[in-house]
Amino acid sequence: MTDLFELDYQPLLPAKRDYGIAIVGCGGIVNYAHLPAYRKHNLNVVGCYDIRRENAEKAAQTYYIPRVYASLEEILSDPEVVIVDIAVQPWHQAAIARQAIAAGKHLLCQKPLSDTFSEAVSIVQQARAAGVKLAVNQQMRWDPGIRATAALIRKGWIGEPTDATIQVSVATPWEMWPWLAKVPRLEVMYHSIHYIDSIRYLFGDPAWVTSRHARSPLQGDVVGETKTITVLDYSSGLQVLIAVNHYNQTDDQFAIFRFIGTEGVINGTIGLMYNYPHGRPDTLCWSSKRHYPDKRFESKLEGLWIPDAFIGPMASLMQAIQEDGTPETDGADNLNTLRIVNAAYLSASENRSVQPAEIT
Repeated sequence: MTDLFELDYQPLLPAKRDYGIAIVGCGGIVNYAHLPAYRKHNLNVVGCYDIRRENAEKAAQTYYIPRVYASLEEILSDPEVVIVDIAVQPWHQAAIARQAIAAGKHLLCQKPLSDTFSEAVSIVQQARAAGVKLAVNQQMRWDPGIRATAALIRKGWIGEPTDATIQVSVATPWEMWPWLAKVPRLEVMYHSIHYIDSIRYLFGDPAWVTSRHARSPLQGDVVGETKTITVLDYSSGLQVLIAVNHYNQTDDQFAIFRFIGTEGVINGTIGLMYNYPHGRPDTLCWSSKRHYPDKRFESKLEGLWIPDAFIGPMASLMQAIQEDGTPETDGADNLNTLRIVNAAYLSASENRSVQPAEIT
């Protein structure tokens, strides 16, 4: 029975991990997430590029990157570069991805793959036709709390899942991303997309999406929605609630999850969202009528969503390159995450429930 307690939640790295990686875009997320994770695991970052050369030079100096590229073309002509890690806004990402695919480079793209669904489909089709591996950086799947939850569900601790909840009510420092203040689709497209993808990782795709979006009176000139409630209904009877508020200025902020099944419950906290981006470790506890029904268990989880989970998508991409397989966050799979995201916006705009298949 001891294997019941072995929570296999740490990202697994492939045997070969020295593929040459080039970074395109050297902004905040690269500096406090991508590069710390890659350096921790001794990945081979051969160079970086940013349209603001000073950003690339600063990243190269901080993380001992040997080369600062003068252009995207220089990256794509470098035979050392096997993987291009793109970390730019989605409306800039498509053109970069297309050029990299044409050059035969494998890709780790930022989420969302595109803010336009048809364009995301086109990028995925181009990569597939070219035989290029394309992964999307939906790294919350490797967050310790989410990964450990998956292990518990696989081991049967909660039986058949019936109810799932992710509730986040925090004060998000939007000033870290000034460009986000201008986008018309904000919360679901750039934040709850993580929760949606994690729910898909745990439970698969829902049959129906119902979503309501609102603005906070505290958000000022921020254009898009910052308070959302999304319900995912599954054909099995499973119901999922994702409720997020980014303008909770009180002393009662929280980021919690709870997964209930026919035989048990898992609950915990998303540590990163407490005092973001510094955060704290996730918490996890669970109980089961099937296993040790008179006990409740807790696990001390190691690592943070940022930066530690960021090794997951890259490691999975490398494994897929080695085995000629499919990355866990493959572009084709990610289209289903984007379908739910876009279904949420359609639901909110038309005040109805939407089937993800309506998004084409």
